Amino acid sequence: MTTVLVVDGDPRLVRDLRATLAANGYRVLTAHDGASALREAEAGRPDVVVLDPGLPDVAGMAVIIALRAWCTTPIVVVSARAGSAEKVAALDAGADDYVVKPFGTDEFLARLRAAVRRAGHRRAGEPPVVRTASFTVDLAAKKVHRDGAEVRLTRTEWGLLEVLIAAGGQPVGRRELLDRVWGAGHETATHYVRVYLAHLRRKLEPVPSRPRHLLTEPGRGYRFQP
Repeated sequence: MTTVLVVDGDPRLVRDLRATLAANGYRVLTAHDGASALREAEAGRPDVVVLDPGLPDVAGMAVIIALRAWCTTPIVVVSARAGSAEKVAALDAGADDYVVKPFGTDEFLARLRAAVRRAGHRRAGEPPVVRTASFTVDLAAKKVHRDGAEVRLTRTEWGLLEVLIAAGGQPVGRRELLDRVWGAGHETATHYVRVYLAHLRRKLEPVPSRPRHLLTEPGRGYRFQP
């Protein structure tokens, strides 16, 4: 049975979605704010998360980023905001799909099935491993090895490394890194990125002062190069 975690600050919508999903054979977990969403996700290990970003305690984008720091569970955002900026922000934060309210039940269920199916295909394939001349990154296990030994990274260091790898060789600006790794409210704390990049270079680069893999692109941000 597929387990769905529904996260929404509107109790009525949570109740309606629970009834709809249960009637279609899903096991349903619920949460009404970001803190309980993260607790339910860790305890219940859902197969898919349905999330409204308008939560009463924290921004939904922060919840997506927090989930992406430790799991690959598909996330389907449901929101009344139909603007492209909101959609782009959610997808860039790590969401797999974005459904605008109000939505039809059939379409919503089809999107859930597609998200779960894609996740199943990813799990069935080879674990995503990124190899460089200096270290190896196992994205599925969230582990880094260098010279035959595991390198211990903090959650923030891992989040930074993961975002840079996901960019596929393209530079990622400081503000985007702050938003993706640290969350809303840190837009001006650009020194965070510089400090944590220095930590990563000391742990992973053969010569931290002359990095080969964690590169600075002047005026553009930072780039990962295998």
